[in-house]
Parts: sequence; C-alpha cells; structure tokens
Amino acid sequence: MTDPNHPNHPNHLSDPIDPNHPDHLSEPMSPPHPYYEELPFLNPREEAVRFTVRYGDDRRPPGRPGVLARRATLGAGWPVLQFRLTASAQADPQAYALLEREVSAAVAIERRYGPEKFGAVFARVVGFDLTAPEPFVLYRLPGGRPLTEWTGRLGPEEQERIIGQLSLAVRLLEEAELVHRAVGPDTVRWDGAHVRLCEPFAALRAGEEREPFGGAPWASPEQRAGLGAADPRDDLWSVAQLGYYLLSGRPARGEGPPGDLGDYRRLAALGQSGLFSPRAAERPRPAELMRLLNVPDPLAATVGAADPLARWHAQYDTQLARKRVAFGGDRPPEADWPADAVPDAASDPRSSRTTLIGRIFGGGEDPFHPAGPAAPSEPLPRPSARSRMCPHCLLPVEYDERLLVTIDAKGNRIPLDLSGERRPAHVADALRKAYHLCPHTAEGDEEHELPVPYLTNGEPLTVALVGSSSVGKTHLLAAMLGEIELGGLAPYGLRCRPLNPEAHRTYLRERVQSLQQGRQLGRTGQQTFARFADGLLVSAGGGAPRPVVFFDLAGEDLAQDGEVARFLMGVDAFVFVVDPLRALRLPALDPVRDQSGLRRRDLGDEAFATVLDRIPRQRGGLVAAPAALAVNKSDLVRFEPSVDRWLGRALPGRFDPAEARDESRDAYAFLAHHASAAWLKPFDDCANCSLHFVAATGGQARGDRFPHGVRPRRVLAPLLSLFAMCGLLPGAEPMEGNVR
Repeated sequence: MTDPNHPNHPNHLSDPIDPNHPDHLSEPMSPPHPYYEELPFLNPREEAVRFTVRYGDDRRPPGRPGVLARRATLGAGWPVLQFRLTASAQADPQAYALLEREVSAAVAIERRYGPEKFGAVFARVVGFDLTAPEPFVLYRLPGGRPLTEWTGRLGPEEQERIIGQLSLAVRLLEEAELVHRAVGPDTVRWDGAHVRLCEPFAALRAGEEREPFGGAPWASPEQRAGLGAADPRDDLWSVAQLGYYLLSGRPARGEGPPGDLGDYRRLAALGQSGLFSPRAAERPRPAELMRLLNVPDPLAATVGAADPLARWHAQYDTQLARKRVAFGGDRPPEADWPADAVPDAASDPRSSRTTLIGRIFGGGEDPFHPAGPAAPSEPLPRPSARSRMCPHCLLPVEYDERLLVTIDAKGNRIPLDLSGERRPAHVADALRKAYHLCPHTAEGDEEHELPVPYLTNGEPLTVALVGSSSVGKTHLLAAMLGEIELGGLAPYGLRCRPLNPEAHRTYLRERVQSLQQGRQLGRTGQQTFARFADGLLVSAGGGAPRPVVFFDLAGEDLAQDGEVARFLMGVDAFVFVVDPLRALRLPALDPVRDQSGLRRRDLGDEAFATVLDRIPRQRGGLVAAPAALAVNKSDLVRFEPSVDRWLGRALPGRFDPAEARDESRDAYAFLAHHASAAWLKPFDDCANCSLHFVAATGGQARGDRFPHGVRPRRVLAPLLSLFAMCGLLPGAEPMEGNVR
C-alpha cells in the first residue's frame, strides 16, 4: 500500500482540506503554499533550531478539534508530522491549553525515555513552538500500522508481545505521572516487532480530575464519565480491552469482564487479576501486570536511584530543622546546645496584636526564657475591642461615626451623617460602601481612610507582594483576584465579598478584566503614600468575616528604605515574587532575556533584601510574619521536571499541607540548584515560608498584548498557604506552614 491518501495507509489522517479553506494559514500569503519556508522551533531540550521546510496538505486528525495535521520535510529530507492549532480555533480558551498539555507530556516522555531503547513505544517529539501565531508540535513519522489492520493476522506470540509492550508503556507513563487516555486499536501501531502509542494529545497528570474522554469499550467507564481522579490503571483497562479484541477478533461491551472471558485461556490470569474490573482501584498496578505477564521491568533497577536534586532537598530539610530549633519547636539537649547560639527574644512592634505566633506558641512566650515574657522595645497602643490597627500608619483607629465619609468620582471626601436614618438595612448598606477617616494623619502627610468593613469585622489580614519592578507582581495579584472572582476559593470553604464594592469594581475593571482580555497591565507607579490595591471580606465555615487587604507597591518603592514603605512593619503576611529571568542560570532563558532587556542577578532581588531588613524579627532572628515565595513566570521553565510536576497540575480541591510541603521542597531545591542563594533569602529569614511555582499570565506579551490569551496557573497556591498559616482555612488548624 503506497498511496498516502488511501484511507488504510498507516499515515493517513483524514480527508484533505480545500486549499482555499481559511484555516490553511493564519494570514493570506502569495503564493498560498510556498514550496520552501523556514521553520524555527525548540527541540525537546528547549534549544532553538531552524530548518527549511516543505509542507504537505492539511488534514483534520480524528479526535482533535481545532487542530490541523500535515506532513513536513525538514532540511534535506527529514520527514516529520506537524500538528498545529489553527487561528480560528484559538478563540476557544481551552484549545491552546490542550495543545500545551500535549507538548508538556510529549517533552516529559522524550526527556525521560528518549535515549532508552524502550522509548520506542512512544510517539517521539521533534520540536514545538507554543509562541508561534499558530502554535505547533512536530513528531517523527509513526511506524507500523494500526492494530485495526492486524485483526485476524496475529499469532499467539505476537499478541502476547503486544500486550506485554503495552503494559510496559503504561508502566513508563505511570513513572512519569501521566495517563495517556487514548489507547485503542486505531491509536496503537504494530510494526511486527514493536508497538507504538499515538501522540499524547489526551494525556492527563495522574491524580488530576478525570475529564470525560473516549468511548466504549476502549476508555474505562470512569474515564468516559469523567468521575474521580486520573489513574494509570485507566490505561490498563484499555490494555485489557485490546487483549480481548486481539484474541476474540471483536470488541467487548466495555462495562466489565466480557461474558465469554473464560473461553480464552490466555486471558484467564488477567481476568483473575481484576484487569477487567470497571473500577481502577480494583485493577493491578502496571508493575504487577508486568509480573503476571513475565515482562521484565526496566525501571526495577532504578528504584531508589539517586535524586538529581538530593543535595538541595536535604538542604531544605536541614533549613527547616534549623528554623524549628531557632523558633522553639524542638530544643536540643541542654548539654549539646552552644551557649552563644541561644537566641534572645527579639522585640516585635506588632506583638500587642493577636498574631499567628501568639496563637501558636501562646502569646509569644520564649521557651528558652520561660521566667517571663520579654517586653517589646517599642510597644504600640493596644486597640480597643472596636478598633483596628491602621495598615498605613500602624496606629489604632477607634470607630467614630463622626469620621465617616463617602468618596465621589473625583476623589472628594464627603461627610456621611447617618444619625437620622432609622432603617437598619439602609444603615448597613451605607456602611458597606462608606469609609472612615484615619485620625492620625500628621501635618504634611497624605490624608487617608479605611473602608468601614475593615473596622467592623474580624481580625484583618494584610498581605504585601514584594519584588523589584517587572517581576509580575501586578499581574500576579490581578490573576489571584480574578481566580477568586471566578469562585476559586469556594472549594476550600471560603466565601469572599468586596471590602468596598466600588473600589473592588474599579480594580476588576481596570486590572482583572484588562488582563483577562489579553492586555498587558501597566507598571505600578511610584507612590508617596502606600495604599492597598484591593480588599476582600473572607469568611470561613460560617465564621465572622475577616478583612484581607493586598498591597502592590512599585518595585522602586520597595527597594528604597523610604517612608512610603513604613507600613511594612505592620504587614501580616508577604508574597515574595521571583522572576526566573533574573534568578535562574538556565541558558534556555537567554533569548527571552535578550528580548526583554532583563539580566540575571546573582545578588538576588533588591526589594527582598530591603523589605526583610525592615520587617521586625522574633525568636532566633527570624521574621514572624508568614510568607510565600512564588516563582512567577514559571511557564518560561515549564518543561523542567521539578516545575512540570507542579505547574502542569491544577490545584487540588482541598488544601493538603503535605502536598504544599512537597511543592515547597521541590521549589526550594530547584531554586537552590539553578539560582544563587540570595534568591532564597525570604525562606532563610522567615520562620514560616512556603514556596510555589505559579504563572500569572501563562505566556509572554508581544507589545502590549498576550497573543494567545492569559492562562493563570496555580496563582492561588501562595494565598492558600498563607491562609492556612493564619488559620483562615476551615478544617485546617492554624499552622506555621513549614515550621512544625
């Protein structure tokens, strides 16, 4: 069979598309199909390469809406297969995400198994470009023919080899934490010696929520329904169905063990193992199936193999132990404790407030000096029951109806008199939108005010984003609040309302909506007075709402030890934002650095050092305020194994402290390996600091727009960790994050 357009040809995709179809090219070209073009792309190691290319005709591959496929010849004669996302399909926000997920899976498989002989069981990726006007991925041409063409032509030994090699493929995918989900007789090829799975266009991370995909009998009942979490044993269901299909010559019903399974003696052991069970939990693991089939496991020798980041994982564990001891968690035996290492109780000007450390350790009492609590060096007046600490000037504000105002469109403060209003509902509605002047404005200072709900609800939580200019703080905060507006905190039992409705609407309109529409946000301007960007009322489990306010200052303001940043002394929690372009010693980032004009800095972030030097310290010289270190723009390094493990996953539906700690450990090791120690200063200096991989936009801007839209990744992870540390998550007791 030599005709590539014949329906049964092994590389046939589907009917060709008319050359005049608008999906052929993103822009009109003359002539429509140049015989030779240049094609730049990244290989699986993210090295930039460029080839002359000659294209074949476009075809629509089955099961991949919005994607066109065509053969291409690179250079003097390297045949490849290209799958690209058409311009018309990019209006669907999920289409790009599916291609990106496929590329991530293909690159992960290639990096892990490409050099190995057994890697031939997978489609081999050649390269990709996810930033092109029509993003694409290139694969080597597949060998062999689909199993549908081998029906009735395979002997018992070949059938056993096919099932054995498929079980090996699933075992390899399991080790890479992937579920293929598209294993069937038309997607598995056989060349007489080896099987080959098709491209991982439907792959999911193991443990992610199943998405409905596939049909009976090849996809498991749970996968077809989209129930539960993706499991490597979903693919073993497909292997079982293929085994039955090869022996019987017909597909099963796909609801459980076939009724005539007992008629096939060679399937008896597989049936008894539970391989045909409709529930993944009742099927054997891939390694168990390989043992049943007497198939050697090439990964068995790698069990307990050296962790490439072992040194830095161990360093993370050591740092945690150090901070536990310094902060009073585990005191070593008295005889072994060096006299000069016993920390003095450090003063904290916020210690009169009900702080996280006070809640955990009983009012800040130092276990190394139990005779009596140390007095703070600069005590602040303790607010009364109806007052709150002003986050700007760090002085208590007593609620006083004479200081109520509203703010008009021009910014004028208009006194609000509610003394004559007798309708409680109207009073409550007016107060919801009103402000309270701060009485502590000194002469020459900027007058400031607080939303009334800040004073009339539970203990406030102030969160400051820290980082130099252009690290993405503004985009990250907008992405966070956008996810919250879309209900991102609801699965965790948190209800969110605006702290001030009008200010919140303005922030959503000017920041969040602009970002979601693919526009790059302008840089945060320098200020003469620190004002918070937005605020929420967050309630957990039916409890009293707590005001949560977010500060986003210009990097220049944070890097200078000036008066505008004096509010930092009273901030309750911090998000330190790391920019990979400045921090990481990865050559793959050099082209992006050249385009953006940014340079790597071994001395760390200036804003980190300035802010950490200003925040009060407590026991062991550590900062008591909880912190999160967010590696923003992680999409730039998404194919690095440590990053891919986390950025490729959606956040779980409930907060899991163990998973948060695992991510922190991986992120610490990744930064310690690829950046200087200065970038880990927030972790070193803060008693409680989690680390996270996040992406506020999911891509790089061109001009003032993100050409493929904005796709935030895991942006709520730092906030959830801070909430857990502060006891704001229902069901999660107040925790210290990493110091336990």
